[in-house]
Amino acid sequence: RLATRARAQLEGRPKEKIEITLPDGSVKEGLSWSTTPLEIAEAISKRLAEACVVALVEYTGPVQAGCTPCVAADGEEDEDDDDAKASKAQLWDLTRPFEGSCKLELIKFDDPRGRDTFWHSSSHVLGAALESKFGGLLTIGPSVESGFYYDMYLGERRLSEADFPAIEQGVERLQKSDQPFERLVISREEALELFEGNPFKVDLIRRKVVPGALTTAYRCGELIDLCRGPHLPSTGRVKAFAVMKNSSAYWLGSADNDSLQRIYGVSFPSAKELKAHQTMLEQAKERDHRRIGKQQDLFFFNAMVSPGSCFWTSHGTKIYNRLQELMRAEYRNRGFDEVITPNIYSANIFKRSGHYQNYKDDMYGFKVEGQEWFLKPMNCPGHCVVFDSKPRSYRELPMRMASFGVLHRNELSGTLSGLTRVRRFQQDDAHIFCREDQIRSEVSSALQFVFDIYDLFGFEFSLSLSTRPKKAMGSEELWQRAEAQLTDALNASGRKWAINKGDGAFYGPKIDIQLQDALGRKHQCGTVQLDFQLPLRFNLKYQTVRQGAENMEDSAGPADAEGETSEADPASGAASDAEPVLQPGYARPVILHRAILGSVERMTGVLAEHFAGKWPFWLSPRQCMVVPVSEDAREYASYVREALHSRGLHAEVNLGDGTLNKKVREAQVAQFNYILVVGKEEEEKMTVNLRQRGEKQPLGERPLAELVEQLEEENRPRALRRPKGLEPFRRAAPTLVVEINAAAPATAAEE
Repeated sequence: RLATRARAQLEGRPKEKIEITLPDGSVKEGLSWSTTPLEIAEAISKRLAEACVVALVEYTGPVQAGCTPCVAADGEEDEDDDDAKASKAQLWDLTRPFEGSCKLELIKFDDPRGRDTFWHSSSHVLGAALESKFGGLLTIGPSVESGFYYDMYLGERRLSEADFPAIEQGVERLQKSDQPFERLVISREEALELFEGNPFKVDLIRRKVVPGALTTAYRCGELIDLCRGPHLPSTGRVKAFAVMKNSSAYWLGSADNDSLQRIYGVSFPSAKELKAHQTMLEQAKERDHRRIGKQQDLFFFNAMVSPGSCFWTSHGTKIYNRLQELMRAEYRNRGFDEVITPNIYSANIFKRSGHYQNYKDDMYGFKVEGQEWFLKPMNCPGHCVVFDSKPRSYRELPMRMASFGVLHRNELSGTLSGLTRVRRFQQDDAHIFCREDQIRSEVSSALQFVFDIYDLFGFEFSLSLSTRPKKAMGSEELWQRAEAQLTDALNASGRKWAINKGDGAFYGPKIDIQLQDALGRKHQCGTVQLDFQLPLRFNLKYQTVRQGAENMEDSAGPADAEGETSEADPASGAASDAEPVLQPGYARPVILHRAILGSVERMTGVLAEHFAGKWPFWLSPRQCMVVPVSEDAREYASYVREALHSRGLHAEVNLGDGTLNKKVREAQVAQFNYILVVGKEEEEKMTVNLRQRGEKQPLGERPLAELVEQLEEENRPRALRRPKGLEPFRRAAPTLVVEINAAAPATAAEE
């Protein structure tokens, strides 16, 4: 009935000539309420029409208003009204007629928007197959990062892997029948009537569709489901489908609600792409850092003792420390100073920073003598206290402050996942305190720092600017200034970047760097965040002109000579919404939050999978294994091991009773970078017989002294290399002194 009405309404719409402008500037003619994006694609080429998944339409003239925002099939909240107004372009069903003249972009599966549409449509196909096979009540079925799922209420019944073939057969039948996706515009009352037998859908409708409003549903074969769309033209587009796993879930994510059965799936436009995806998953299973950690005795977890906190063995600790050594060497070369701050803080400092109001549930808190305390979840408040501990001058800026402080965050037990999601970790955390006129250069330097480290590891990566979220501190004007500065730095980098709307931190916008490992999987590790808020909340300031000693003493940090806390104490918790007034001659610094590894734990997990456990020599916990060919060679083998060990190399010697071939094989399986075989002949010549990981044939005999020198050099990536000699002194050319404003350094005349 509803579908018939929709078709009749479409037929009754007035058909007027319209122009459809393509990305290359060419213009196609059509009729409003008749011509569809798919017809435009077919007119260009049959191959394009088969490849495109969804359309992006931006109307260039007035069109008749459609329905109000519709119910989201995944149960998430609708976008802000401001976001909807700001974005004129909208994703559009390929079979949905244009409503007026517009700009058109045809989107394929390889575009994230196309992939999301394809997988969202596939979730409807999965839902239809589940409903047909098991009955039950469908709830929500969104697309996710690696596919999609559908939640279904089946009472006491539990699905298992034994049900997967029947589900896949049901999807295959729908694919072969090539059922069209039909968009239906319905009223709240019609929606309630349509889904009166499904209390989960009724709950969504009552909560999200106001009386008198319209919403949308999509029909796919026998299934009609609440959804905003858009969708594929038909089920026949889902050429390859597989059920991936199943689990339990709660309605709306609350343990107080009904338990649901969740089925995960993935789909592709071709069987070849599905097979490639399944191959990647098998490779990922082999590369799983938890598997590698156990095989190589690097780390382990004990859920009974400290869930979410890693125990590092001596070999894993070598990797952990080496990553920190790398960053410390880079810090030294790039003008960063490392500081150490406490692990436990009074709640007042987090009230001052805003974390108490915005992040408290993710922090570990406790009370001592009636006062509330927290384990440190981030380093930035402590760094603000360090900055404010004494008067600061423009001469000190930019001040690049770094820490490897131990952090704790109260992650939910269900989200813990090896090294990639833990409760105790250390970040390569840095905060750059700078003037506003230094922002662009400091952000550019921070980005180059990221690029250099990721290039060292062999990562591909992408950049995105995350803008103001719904829950944000500070005025829109401050946010606009901050976002403009980051935009300038991104443009100056010469690399492609994208907008990640509404995903900024609550205190400021950020540049997220998403790296891609050897299997093409993406990981969020690095970030550069701009913060105007913390300097305001901590009343941070620096002197722009020279003042008398009396004024300098008046502006001293939060504690006086007796150690008493003053009104300016940033840890007093006396945060105010009013911006503190600066004295003449002072300006407010800006803070750049910067991380590259993200956390040492997470980066170790990512690198383990990226390298498949075959660590590069400089990072490897097992660099050299010395193997004697006989009992007589053991003494020389121990000497060789000590020669390597004394020069900072991770060397071991196998003095066991096994055969030579067995010892070599064990060293290869353990992923030693080099195997040094020694016997009587090598002892007499002070040489070793060298084998390298990945090489089928031995490299041959090498003088020990020459090899040690080679390995010492190989053990130092760029930042860890020592200068070979002093550079000659050259006096710098005189610099031109220019006048500055209140937020910049003083001129010589002003001093």
